[in-house]
Amino acid sequence: MIYDFDKLINRHHTNSMKWDVDDMTLSMDIADMDFKTAPVIIEAIKNKAEFGVLGYHDIPKAYYEGYCNWWRKHHNFIMNGDWMIFSTGVVPAISSIVRKITTVGENVLVQAPVYNIFYNSIINNGRKVLTSDLVYKDYKYTVDFDDLESKLSDSQTTLMILCNPHNPIGKVWEKETLEKIGDLCHKYNVVVLSDEIHCDITQNNNYTPFASINDYCRDNSITCLSVSKAFNLAGLQSACIVVPNENLRNKVNRGLNTDEVAEPNAFVVDATLAAFRGGEEWLKQLKSYIEKNKAVAEEYILNNISNLKLVKSDATYLLWIDCEQITNSTALFCDFLVSKIGLKISEGSMFGDCGKQFIRMNIACPTKRMLEGLEKLKRGVEEFQKI
Repeated sequence: MIYDFDKLINRHHTNSMKWDVDDMTLSMDIADMDFKTAPVIIEAIKNKAEFGVLGYHDIPKAYYEGYCNWWRKHHNFIMNGDWMIFSTGVVPAISSIVRKITTVGENVLVQAPVYNIFYNSIINNGRKVLTSDLVYKDYKYTVDFDDLESKLSDSQTTLMILCNPHNPIGKVWEKETLEKIGDLCHKYNVVVLSDEIHCDITQNNNYTPFASINDYCRDNSITCLSVSKAFNLAGLQSACIVVPNENLRNKVNRGLNTDEVAEPNAFVVDATLAAFRGGEEWLKQLKSYIEKNKAVAEEYILNNISNLKLVKSDATYLLWIDCEQITNSTALFCDFLVSKIGLKISEGSMFGDCGKQFIRMNIACPTKRMLEGLEKLKRGVEEFQKI
């Protein structure tokens, strides 16, 4: 079956967080897709709704088996269903884990620029953000291991939040890099909380689960997984938290249940199992479409907005664009784009101070809409430089 990702869907006035903008504004910021999810998932949700009894639900063994089977087949990682705990989302899980694994005043380390909600989960819970900024050179990112070790060795650093693949830069971390991170965290007794929500949107299928690296990484880690990014199901609010270490798992489980983020809604199980059992071909075609969009965007920027530089990525549907040639702080630029041009994208400083010369642009949409956004971006750059 050939799936139609070119269909334009008007999401204005649908209570969409992403599209809570005026009718003349094009929204390309929040990381959800402008595509309908796989038909097999829609059918499963319809069947559940037609059943009509939508009371309290439990998580069956099949839910965890679905994750185990998918990761064994697609990511060559054998997991055990007993390692898994349901959560109403990766973000609620991260906040709960920060509260349960660390104490007030301790450091939680992140690698900036990184997903902005990590900062919220740390600061809002009275912990301190400690950043080990990624090294940016020749439009590529690497880890500064000397800086990382220095900060992990601080006795007040007790948790590291890893982003694999990394949002917003779209980096899939190499096995060797993950192994070095794991060795350092083991050496300094720092637990690794790995957000791997974007792992099924990769170009070369080269994602390596952090917990699969070695015994140290497996036993010293908590991994957050979800079908929400790959199948555009964020609104159903579900995640699978994988904790192989029994003692660590007991703490995480207690925290998630205490925080009341461990119970599913009526549609989660059916939708998730439908994705795993019947969504593989849809996802394959989606990834091809996103790869095509990336290629088209890269060519457009190179030929039409040459004073912007696209950081090449091998994961996610997000473009990370260097705007240094027009501004060293994109906050004003993004305000200008939304108010004067009608284009809403993310300004880079929200991902950390080292991201302030960048913008993030979501291209998980029909190519026609993406090109409209790129044309608005081009016009915005031209007019912004006249100010």
